[in-house]
Amino acid sequence: MSVIDKALQANLNYAKTYDPKLGGRPTPKIAVVTCMDPRLSDLPGILGLTHADIDVIRTGGPAVTEDVLGELVVSTRVIGSREIMLLNHTGCGFTTFTDEELNAKLIASTNDSSPAPMRFFSYKDPDQNTREQIEKVRSHPWISKDVPVRGFVFDVETGLLKEIQPTAKQTSS
Repeated sequence: MSVIDKALQANLNYAKTYDPKLGGRPTPKIAVVTCMDPRLSDLPGILGLTHADIDVIRTGGPAVTEDVLGELVVSTRVIGSREIMLLNHTGCGFTTFTDEELNAKLIASTNDSSPAPMRFFSYKDPDQNTREQIEKVRSHPWISKDVPVRGFVFDVETGLLKEIQPTAKQTSS
């Protein structure tokens, strides 16, 4: 049985005890942009918040792309999130390659260069990546300056969060 088939079977059991009240409109307190890495899946445990308090935006890297910026605008302007947390982590797979390397590898393994060059948002330093993501969010004109934007790196070895201070330019805007 495939993993998807197992998930569908488990869903039948889940639906038997599902509370329809959970289908109401969400009212999160915080938007969290984090990596797709499964080690960051227990955000309620990591952050001490309930599922309902967190609007989770997952993306590889975690890169603040145009799509992520759009989701943050909706989260803060429509859904009601009052803060934005950018959550990188140590040991991210996106630090193990460059975009150029992965493009070349995929072209060689598929014999198809038509998608290249793809942007994978690879990076080397999680602290610097976090600072860059803060800048991208902070500089968007539709994300209110009243909404706090803070960045962190989760240490996958210890489970601790380290706050990353923005550059001086970011704190003055």
